[in-house]
Amino acid sequence: MPVTQPTQEQQLLDKLRPSRIVLPVLLGLSVVGFMFWRSYKPGDLAPLANASPLWLLVTLLVLVARDAGYVYRIRHISERVLSWRASLDVIMIWEFSSCILPSAVGGTSVAPFLLNKEGITLGKSLAYVMVTALLDNLYYVVMVPLVVWLAHEGLYPDENLNSGFMTTLKVAFGLSYVMVTAYSALMLYALFINPLSVKRVLVRLFSLRILRRWRPKAYQHANEMVWASTQIRGNGAGYWLRAVLSTVFVWTARYLVIGCLIAAFVPTTPSEFTMMFARNITYKVILLVAITPGGAGIAEGAFPTFFGKFIGTPTMTNFIVLLYRIVTYYLYLVFGAVFLPRWITRVFGRRPEPGSLGL
Repeated sequence: MPVTQPTQEQQLLDKLRPSRIVLPVLLGLSVVGFMFWRSYKPGDLAPLANASPLWLLVTLLVLVARDAGYVYRIRHISERVLSWRASLDVIMIWEFSSCILPSAVGGTSVAPFLLNKEGITLGKSLAYVMVTALLDNLYYVVMVPLVVWLAHEGLYPDENLNSGFMTTLKVAFGLSYVMVTAYSALMLYALFINPLSVKRVLVRLFSLRILRRWRPKAYQHANEMVWASTQIRGNGAGYWLRAVLSTVFVWTARYLVIGCLIAAFVPTTPSEFTMMFARNITYKVILLVAITPGGAGIAEGAFPTFFGKFIGTPTMTNFIVLLYRIVTYYLYLVFGAVFLPRWITRVFGRRPEPGSLGL
């Protein structure tokens, strides 16, 4: 209702104000700067002179294809209620919110509001966001056994690493897979089979004394599953096939970026390229548990551990870390700062005052 619009708008602006860019940029660049300072030796960047134009072009095409895939997917999942422009705005702001909020929160907390302000009912907005989250999780659930089979022990970095760290990483990887699988199964059952029974189980579970403090959030999430189930039932096989294929496309492109960047500067064999793709899966676990906005600082610091062996010198590794974060992270901070004011102007019919954006 019009009366609640200022409150909703302020909540969005509080989460997405561009001033939040400062902390992740400082964290990320400080870590990369320190790594360069510690490792730089004259001549280490010589491979830059032999960069492959073909692989640089492939990297650019993969990045563009990934974003185009995201735009197509949200437009398709929203049953084409969103225009192409609205879909692009939603994806850019969604990515921006993922960059400035902790990885555990991501853009999912903002996405329903974005869709709702594009004229989609709240129930359907929640349903569409849940569908994207479910498909993303299912991609992970299916891909992990595949990359484990392909990479075996090579899935984990083991070069001169502390055995305690390796054990912790393997345990974290295993636990994350079990949790994502269990949550995906719960969502599938709740959305397509019996949402009310899942709601009852969640409410009873979070009524236990040890979990009682999270009961309101659990109750809200259970209600959202019930609403989402009502909204998405009845979609045909064609709808789900395109949603699944677009999800496979965008996540595969997302995981290909690192391999393409490395191949642009360092000769890479097909088996090494496959290994880099596989290691992205374990690298993602580090980002999932990161408490900093968008994993800033942690993503940069962990990168050499997972991919340094494929690159060579620490200095070249640090250069590729910086380049990777520029094209997959810092670029979206810039895009968000550009798209967000334009989106507010279009959706709310006025330009936000500079102070309201935290500038």
